[in-house]
Amino acid sequence: MKFGIDRLLADPALRAPLEGKRVALIAHPASVTAELTHSLDALIAAGINVSSALGPQHGLKGDKQDNMVETVDEVDPVYNIPIFSLYGEVRRPNGQMMSTADVFLFDLQDLGCRIYTFVTTLLYLLEAAHGTGKAVWVLDRPNPAGRPIEGTTLLPGQESFVGAGPMPMRHGLTLGEMGHWFIDHFKLDVDYQVIEMEGWQPEGPGFGWPESRVWINPSPNAANVNMARAYAGTVMLEGATLSEGRGTTRPLEVLFGALDLDAKAVHAEMRRIAPQWLAGAALRECWFTPTFHKHAGELCTGLMIHAEGSFYDHHAFRPWRMQALAFKAIRNLDPDYDLWRDFPYEYEFERLAIDVINGGPGLREWVDDAGAQPGDLEALAGRDEAAWAEAVRPLLLY
Repeated sequence: MKFGIDRLLADPALRAPLEGKRVALIAHPASVTAELTHSLDALIAAGINVSSALGPQHGLKGDKQDNMVETVDEVDPVYNIPIFSLYGEVRRPNGQMMSTADVFLFDLQDLGCRIYTFVTTLLYLLEAAHGTGKAVWVLDRPNPAGRPIEGTTLLPGQESFVGAGPMPMRHGLTLGEMGHWFIDHFKLDVDYQVIEMEGWQPEGPGFGWPESRVWINPSPNAANVNMARAYAGTVMLEGATLSEGRGTTRPLEVLFGALDLDAKAVHAEMRRIAPQWLAGAALRECWFTPTFHKHAGELCTGLMIHAEGSFYDHHAFRPWRMQALAFKAIRNLDPDYDLWRDFPYEYEFERLAIDVINGGPGLREWVDDAGAQPGDLEALAGRDEAAWAEAVRPLLLY
């Protein structure tokens, strides 16, 4: 199969519209060809006039570890072109950035989750190009989480850098498809094109991530496909006092890490409350000592998710529900547990981080309501998931 970048490089007819144009590349470390050549190097070697490059959160090099750790603008030492940061002084492309190119090639590997900020960066680029005549091309890449849709829809007024618009947590689209949805939903006037993948089978081997391609971290804590599958659930831990495993070799692959919880008891309570939400993956008690971030230097216990190998059932695994269930079990076992982390999250200073992450207070309120049942959350999410599936069906390219 071929990703968008590989098709563009292999087909002179696809590249022809770029002749005589100044081209900007939006990229990160996973922006590579099938031969693992970075897209910046490959495009310039192909004779494309790359006049600038832009890096999203974590930087073009992917060297910035945590949220709200910014990257500065610089000049590429090899090609002597400006490298602009879309996670520094600004998160939206400004006039200076937009003036450097006629066509913007967007080549970011996504995780298929609303909160992963690359999807918001795509919206901001499209909005910056709106009405300017600037072209935006998405060099499409797989959604490693595949087509399943999960979670409640972001509510009006809850938009943020981790909430680009009214979509569920797990959106089931590629970024090329998402660009079409953005243009339609926000009524944008953009010269937009998707360089589609060739041979991507979201229901084929790998269920989203093709087994023939190696995995490269698109951000420092996205270490493997297991993380990409679990992320729509485990990312909620960023809004909790519990560790998400940052500071370990397997971040965002645990349902929690804590100093003062009994992992076996939490697992048993999860099975009691909603065993159906545990399907599709295995959970294993684990221990870890983070070297940095929450609970650094302290021994934590938790539950490791294995959405991989023989344990994985692609259509049964629902990580958003599984993570919600872990929160609910902890709240049941200790109603006074200090669960929700109150701190500035992705430049949102007023709302609780868990509400910013979920695009509203609904999940937190369900966890904290002693009388709330799994069916209550199921009804909310099921309605939103069905509505999203219906809305995006005409936009699917594969």
